[in-house]
Amino acid sequence: MIVAFSVSPLGVGEDVGEYVADAVRVVRESGLPNRTDAMFTSIEGEWDEAMDVVKRAVAAVEARCGRVSLVLKADIRPGVTNGLTSKVETVERYLAEG
Repeated sequence: MIVAFSVSPLGVGEDVGEYVADAVRVVRESGLPNRTDAMFTSIEGEWDEAMDVVKRAVAAVEARCGRVSLVLKADIRPGVTNGLTSKVETVERYLAEG
């Protein structure tokens, strides 16, 4: 499964990069395949391990502020691995074919 999520502190002003970095640090230390862009961090793994990483990422931000916003989207597709890469490669292949 692929989980794309965004964790944002609330009530700390507009500069939230330091808080977001705490969440991304948890993701990167998890060992799961991951990718971070301007809006979301995506991880790939089994349900329990992916949700555990999301929970710990939220907790890392929550530890520094009293309120956290979580946006989460999941692609639950048993038996598929390397989806983070293969989905993008498929789109790029179609773009190249023009």
